[in-house]
Amino acid sequence: MGLFGRRAPRRPAVEPDRPAERAPAGPPAPGGASKLWSDGFGRVGTRSLQTLAVIAVIAVLGYVGTRLTLVVIPVLIALVLAAAISPLVSVMRRRGTPSILATWIALLTVVAILAGVMWLVVRAVISQWDQLASQALDGFDSLQTYVQDLPFDISQEQLDSARDSVVGVLQSSAVGSGAIAGVSQTADFVTGFFIMIVVLFFFLKDGPAMWEFLLRPFEGKAYERGRRVGAAAVTTLGGYVRGTAIIAVVDAVGIGIGLAIMGVPLAIPLSVLVFLLAFIPLVGATLAGALAALVALVAVGPIEALIVVGIVIGVNQLEGNFLQPVVMGRTLRLHPLVILFALTAGTVLVGITGAVLAVPIAASIWRAIQVWDGPDLPAKFARQKRAETV
Repeated sequence: MGLFGRRAPRRPAVEPDRPAERAPAGPPAPGGASKLWSDGFGRVGTRSLQTLAVIAVIAVLGYVGTRLTLVVIPVLIALVLAAAISPLVSVMRRRGTPSILATWIALLTVVAILAGVMWLVVRAVISQWDQLASQALDGFDSLQTYVQDLPFDISQEQLDSARDSVVGVLQSSAVGSGAIAGVSQTADFVTGFFIMIVVLFFFLKDGPAMWEFLLRPFEGKAYERGRRVGAAAVTTLGGYVRGTAIIAVVDAVGIGIGLAIMGVPLAIPLSVLVFLLAFIPLVGATLAGALAALVALVAVGPIEALIVVGIVIGVNQLEGNFLQPVVMGRTLRLHPLVILFALTAGTVLVGITGAVLAVPIAASIWRAIQVWDGPDLPAKFARQKRAETV
């Protein structure tokens, strides 16, 4: 038959005496490589890389910030002050005061208060330093009689050496009005203060407009989130500063009256120091009380120093148990351990100024996280997922 007349016999797929040949290995399935990052170990690696990237960005920002403290610190201080004073400016504007006039009134009020406090401190130190020096030497001499009765031995040579050190410090020209005037007149201080005042003026005048300008690239939900986060952060920051200032005034007045009654010199500068240290949570009150007791010890005697310690403890207990819950409310919603970490980081980075600014900034960041997805809806990672047990 023709070529197409008969069908060729079928060849079996596999010969009976020969094993089946394996098909050559082809390229891996498209999803094979992704499985390397989808298992538990891959997810840990991905999160580790992301964490390292975030830490690197924070480290770079921290390094740049520590190198630009002359600009960064005044801007942060201006931001804190603006958050605390902005309600006053808003009230004046609602009552018909022109915006520029309301800004100038608030700014000049702040400058007048700062200048008045500095003048009181410098004047008190200059007028009472000689008195403190003489009282400290007399108190040190009387303290020697108490020291000699202690159960452990302290030689007379050690006491004389300590007394000579105290005399040298009190009579040094580097201490007192000369040192304070020298510090206050440094170029960095003047420059930083000028930058702070200028930035504060613009924050008070155009703060909301500045934030709206930064939110221009965002639309829809992202824009609403930006407005919500900014308002929450500023409200928390301002409430913290105003509440702490009220508590600090009460502490300073109470402890200052106690120091004046006990006849401790430099009562006004010590009261101002109590006010300033009240802005450092956890450790500020302890430092202020220790310094006041030390001045009382060397100036008037150990009994009076113990009474000063009692006054400080009493004022702090009154403030912590009664005044702070009423004034602060739930403004500062941070665990004490978080506050301690923030204080440590701020102090290491920029010193005492960092210790003052670290906690309110941390509280504002946490408040922003709490309203990230809604007015009462925190960011996903910060939501409570199970019942917390104490």
